[in-house]
Amino acid sequence: MNKIVVFSSLIITLFCVSISATEIDKSKPYEMMETIAENTFDRLKAEQLDIQKNPELYKVIVSEELMPYINVKYAAYLLLGPELKKTSVEDRKEFVTAFRAYLISSYAQVLTQYSDQQIKFNPHKAVSSKKSILTVRLEIVDSDRPNIKIAFKLRKNKKNGQWQGYDIIAEGVSLLSSKQAEWKSRIRTQGVHSISHELHQLAKAPIRLEEKNQ
Repeated sequence: MNKIVVFSSLIITLFCVSISATEIDKSKPYEMMETIAENTFDRLKAEQLDIQKNPELYKVIVSEELMPYINVKYAAYLLLGPELKKTSVEDRKEFVTAFRAYLISSYAQVLTQYSDQQIKFNPHKAVSSKKSILTVRLEIVDSDRPNIKIAFKLRKNKKNGQWQGYDIIAEGVSLLSSKQAEWKSRIRTQGVHSISHELHQLAKAPIRLEEKNQ
């Protein structure tokens, strides 16, 4: 299995939850992440039979359980970078919608790599009321491979005090930075509308079960 794919699958499983988003206190970032992680593994174990029959359920799980904890708009705007100011309001909205659909499909696909890993969170740190960005660090413990270091970048909504994820760093590699490097020149030369259309098409791809699941 490709190491990057392994990273992705482990990352995504940590974001999905088995309970309603309203039941997790978003004002406490460390506790929030630990609860999400704990419930994620329980849900994926419990629903494997249904998922094997209908792989598209991965998209449903991601849409309903993962996305409430991700600030898609903030992440999308970071991806656009300097090009953001050159786009229209309509193009920005379209890109955010397309990026969200792309994330759902992408995250659903890597969920097919799920297996029974364990996680170990780093000790909590004091969270200042003035702090709006923080990093939650943990390690993925896998008996068959070396431990994998993961960092979640979270941002606090200043209006309601709730935290949401916007970037994931696996073994020092930022998801946002890598995608920005991949898309930067294309956004500049082809335009945001073209990229948004492509993302929508990619999001429509059916979920393919990995060999180990068949």
